[in-house]
Amino acid sequence: MRRQSRHISRPVVNNSAVASRLGNITFACERPVELAEFWRAALGYEHIELPPHVMEQVQTAIDAGEIDPTAWAMLVPPDGGGPRLLFQRRPKTPTESIPIHLDLNAEDPDAEAERLVALGATVVEHKSSRIGDIEERCIVMRDPEGNGFCLQ
Repeated sequence: MRRQSRHISRPVVNNSAVASRLGNITFACERPVELAEFWRAALGYEHIELPPHVMEQVQTAIDAGEIDPTAWAMLVPPDGGGPRLLFQRRPKTPTESIPIHLDLNAEDPDAEAERLVALGATVVEHKSSRIGDIEERCIVMRDPEGNGFCLQ
């Protein structure tokens, strides 16, 4: 009997042909404006600046009751690189673990954890793993609405 290979074949990717890029990281949340303020302070992101003609249209829609200005918020990195953070009021899917999450890096993770706790985050646990003489540590945290992230 012939044994089947357990290796998964992966297609060869020609990076010059990749057309997708990460645009937004979207958070489903109860209070989008407030949660955006936590992440603005945590990451140094900025509120998105829309062109005046777009802001005029948005304000008209708000005044007409077509848009709830508290139902969403968007932040952008200050240097323009990297994904935007989009916060939308919508139901969250309950989860026991943190399958997809942000990993934050800091020079002093313990001091940064204290700063983030002061902003409203909570510490879930401290984790470490070791391979030989290499140890990796992280602090598992949750933002004010319970979204998980790691700090290392």
